[in-house]
Amino acid sequence: MTDTTHVATAHTRMIKLDVREITRRLNGSLGGTLVASLSGSKDAKLPYRWAKVDGPAPKNEAMRRLQFAYEQWTRLAEAEGEHVARAWFIGANPWLEYDTPITAIREDRFKDAGKAVQAVLDDSFSG
Repeated sequence: MTDTTHVATAHTRMIKLDVREITRRLNGSLGGTLVASLSGSKDAKLPYRWAKVDGPAPKNEAMRRLQFAYEQWTRLAEAEGEHVARAWFIGANPWLEYDTPITAIREDRFKDAGKAVQAVLDDSFSG
């Protein structure tokens, strides 16, 4: 599969999910504190409330960040496994000027974060 195909496939699966399901999955993979951080929330419990059927909906900015984060999580976890995906989200990243991807996503640096994911995927395919 080409890089574009991997991105399109992850994106298509993400847009078919309700934001509550996306949040549930990110909470399960990263934990509420990291999900809150990447979404821009200061309340670590808010992602758990977003995930509930009767809970509040995230604001548009947070929703875009959650969707983007889930798409990147999917790409990494499928290619490299969940351990690598989690490490990618929380580690200092040379493609992000040594910021963490959590910070880059919170700052809406989606293009840069997407390139950082692609760098990992390219390395895994060439190695």
